[in-house]
Amino acid sequence: MDSMSAVYQRHAQTVYKFLLSLCHDPDLAEELTQETFYQAVRSADRFDGRCKVSVWLCQIARHLWYGHLRRQGREVPLPEDETMLPPLPSAEEEHLERWSHLELLRQVHALPEPGREVVYLRVFASLSFREIGELLGRTETWARVTFYRCKERLKTGGDDDEK
Repeated sequence: MDSMSAVYQRHAQTVYKFLLSLCHDPDLAEELTQETFYQAVRSADRFDGRCKVSVWLCQIARHLWYGHLRRQGREVPLPEDETMLPPLPSAEEEHLERWSHLELLRQVHALPEPGREVVYLRVFASLSFREIGELLGRTETWARVTFYRCKERLKTGGDDDEK
């Protein structure tokens, strides 16, 4: 494996984006990113090269995120009260664009697991379907199908349960 400094330079942003997509808190994502690389240094001798370094690091990050959730007593849901949303931009177009972006994020966050995690990994962490399959202990095909189903569910507004 490359020197840990080179690994950090190459993969820190991916790990940070992945964690940010899970926790929606930049400070917590940064803290968990640092902890991820600390744990990677401690366990570098156990990296066997069967997966990409980025996948291995995201696996460590995911375990740290789950540990954080256990310590906190579960996941904190997104605020549903509109008064808790960020202030509206002044221009009407910006307002509509931001509203649709937030609404899409809410819909993604409302997806059931493991679909939500697949969407986060694909969209926010920019992982390939093969990497997602490796990270979640599934196949590339499973990751593709899960992502496709979630994408279709988002297109229909989640109404496919009523069909």
